[in-house]
Amino acid sequence: MRSPEGELPAAVPPVVKGLLARQWALLLATAAVALPIPLLRLLEITGLAHPDLPNALQALIFGLGIFAAATLLVWASEVAETEVSAGLALVVLALIAVLPEYAVDLYFAWTAPDNPENAHLAIANMTGGNRLLVGLAWPVIFLIFFLKTRRKEMPILKSNALGILFLAAATLYSFSIPLRSHLSLIDTGVMFSLFAAYMYLASRSPPENDREFVGPAAAIASLPRAARRFTVLAVFVYCAGVIFAAAEPFANGLVETGRGAGIDEFVLVQWIAPLASESPEFILAGMLAARGRHHAGMTILISSKVNQWTLLIGSLPLAYSISGGTFSPLDFDARQQEEVFLTAAQSLFAVAILVSLSMGRWEAFFLGALFLTQFFFTDTTVRLGYAIAYSILAAVILVRDVPRLPVFYRAVRDTVRDPHGTHESELAQVRPPPT
Repeated sequence: MRSPEGELPAAVPPVVKGLLARQWALLLATAAVALPIPLLRLLEITGLAHPDLPNALQALIFGLGIFAAATLLVWASEVAETEVSAGLALVVLALIAVLPEYAVDLYFAWTAPDNPENAHLAIANMTGGNRLLVGLAWPVIFLIFFLKTRRKEMPILKSNALGILFLAAATLYSFSIPLRSHLSLIDTGVMFSLFAAYMYLASRSPPENDREFVGPAAAIASLPRAARRFTVLAVFVYCAGVIFAAAEPFANGLVETGRGAGIDEFVLVQWIAPLASESPEFILAGMLAARGRHHAGMTILISSKVNQWTLLIGSLPLAYSISGGTFSPLDFDARQQEEVFLTAAQSLFAVAILVSLSMGRWEAFFLGALFLTQFFFTDTTVRLGYAIAYSILAAVILVRDVPRLPVFYRAVRDTVRDPHGTHESELAQVRPPPT
């Protein structure tokens, strides 16, 4: 579609112009679906109007807006991967997709100085979001991959070894959090440092220069270079605003709908609200996998897990300290100690699975089954049993995969030393044929 310099040929056949016009129409129509979100929020913030929508309708409208924004992000990200570092594009995409989770969780942390109960809700929301991401989204990507290929083992890009390594470091550190029963500014420093190092190293991977574009992504890619980059940036900014604006009303609409149905408030905060706020990255990753790009879908989910398990955790005590004007830590109760421990154990199991740079059928099954069956048990002893089960399974898998550890080590080393060579060679192996 584009010349090596990134421009369309001088003479574009009319049929191609017509196709591009239809793709632009689809792109603009999708953007229009998301437009009510910022308009409604602007009316409310400025006091010009206060739409009193029923909870279910509010959840539906804002949910559709999030879905539309996620769709736009998929199209724009495909082009972004050819303009800047492909790894950085997916990391930033993952960060935008997880904005609703940040918005909800930071709200609880920010208000905790005046309402101490919200400190427990902040931890509950954070642990629920993390466990949903790994226990539900990762197995779903494998399921999509399996249904499309009938292969029993899904490969993971070697360039993701870096994210897996940082996730392992954050996970090992996170086991100290339930022992202390609080999050402090020291945790902020450690977690922010891990995320900054991850972002820097991810930014060194090269753009993907020979991508074949399909659909609205082709329309964006057909623009001259300056206009193309501006359009991609504009889509990212627009979608970030839509997702951030939709986070609170979507979560509130869903929570209030659940409350009206008699669902417990703690369950709403830990599971229903995160399910809503995590939906953008679920949708993004699922759409990419459905288009034959499971490697990009898993890269987004791994990046989302890294930034939630580093940047989000580190942000909570920082928001608490700024809001309360204090250096005191963000304390939480014994129930949240268990939740953090259980989440850390699940994260350890996830790291153990991915050290082999693949995910097998049974690994995906246990990841999903252990997560879904937790909902039937609230007893402390049983939940600690789940954490121990995760830890034992992690140890078993790591022992099994000892022969693969040198491959993982080389993948990390090669990604750090020569991200260009590693990136191009592995993309050549996984790139789907053009359609």
